[in-house]
Amino acid sequence: MTEKAVRVTTRERDSFPSDAKNVLEQLLATDWSFAERAKAPLIESIHPYPAKFIGDIPRALLDILPVPEGTSVLDPFVGSGTTLVEAQRRGLPCVGIDLNPIACLISRVKTGAEPDKLQEMAAAIVSRARANKTPDRRAIPNLDHWFKVEVQTAVAAILEEIRDLEDDGIKDALNLCLSSIIVRVSNQDSDTRYAAVDKAVTWDGVFDAFTAAANKLQIAMASRSWTQTSAHVLNKNTLEVQPTDLPGKVGLVVTSPPYPNAYEYWLYHKYRMWWLGYDPIEVKKQEIGARAHFFKTNHHTEENFWEQMRGTLKLIDSVMVADGYACFVIGRSKIHGVVVDNAAIIRSIAESMNFHCVAQIERVISASRKSFNLAHANIKTETVLVLQKMQGR
Repeated sequence: MTEKAVRVTTRERDSFPSDAKNVLEQLLATDWSFAERAKAPLIESIHPYPAKFIGDIPRALLDILPVPEGTSVLDPFVGSGTTLVEAQRRGLPCVGIDLNPIACLISRVKTGAEPDKLQEMAAAIVSRARANKTPDRRAIPNLDHWFKVEVQTAVAAILEEIRDLEDDGIKDALNLCLSSIIVRVSNQDSDTRYAAVDKAVTWDGVFDAFTAAANKLQIAMASRSWTQTSAHVLNKNTLEVQPTDLPGKVGLVVTSPPYPNAYEYWLYHKYRMWWLGYDPIEVKKQEIGARAHFFKTNHHTEENFWEQMRGTLKLIDSVMVADGYACFVIGRSKIHGVVVDNAAIIRSIAESMNFHCVAQIERVISASRKSFNLAHANIKTETVLVLQKMQGR
């Protein structure tokens, strides 16, 4: 990493307090390309997720940036909960917010306590579900196109058994197990290709996959060598969250906001949401950056992202302690042929409020990272933007 990679002037650095200068030096010493990736804990592999936040980024930021005692780590776009897991690994309380109910389900399970006898409970559910040949089915659009009838019956039977459970922890864990196999047992080609193909998935195969997912989850949860510190996950639109919705003050924010016109999180989890009783169309309407917003009458523009990030920073400012850090990891977007520098937008808004920029660092995104719209977005690099809230504001 060179000095040129950090867009902060010498004059700006000279005005930094000594602790911020020390932070800058550590940021400069970090290899943000992560050519040698750390091995992710098993808990990170329990459910597929698009454009997944690599743990190396929040891990490095949490190692460098201080979190004052009595404060929490916040991720206002929590996704699959990687920031929360890394906070817990350091014994820090954490809070995550996400509009997507599947993201919140994953985050709750990854940071929650291990349910008692998960494998035994899954086996009992499979035994009862196998005997149920006429389960209630949800009214899901195009269901026959995406799922064989025998697969529909098996999935519906498992869901019927899970719904009757009273313990929220075990219910979340088993719903996650089912959610994790939905694309695999469907006619969808893969998690990153939204096309129907003929798969050799059977009624028995659904139950086998669910059982394997429960076994995998129990092993992953048992492998956590750290204490599950307090973790709050809010299934809400970040732009509608009030400071009183959070459990206390925030000392550090580490997040990767959705890129405008780049990734389709709602589409990726569309049938997972339908099956688990959520409405993906409502999620789509509110999802920041969803491509559909940019290809309709009165379509979204760069200005929409300005307003969305202004609202996000206003929330962060209202809950963050003085001298706290807010870190955004985000790439550029292309909207109707025009490249938009999203990091520049966030920095401009932040500096008009109560924050100054400590560092703005470019990193190369791994070519193996996949998502529905990666080719369209052509996102090859992203920015690590480190902001600090100013004293006395």
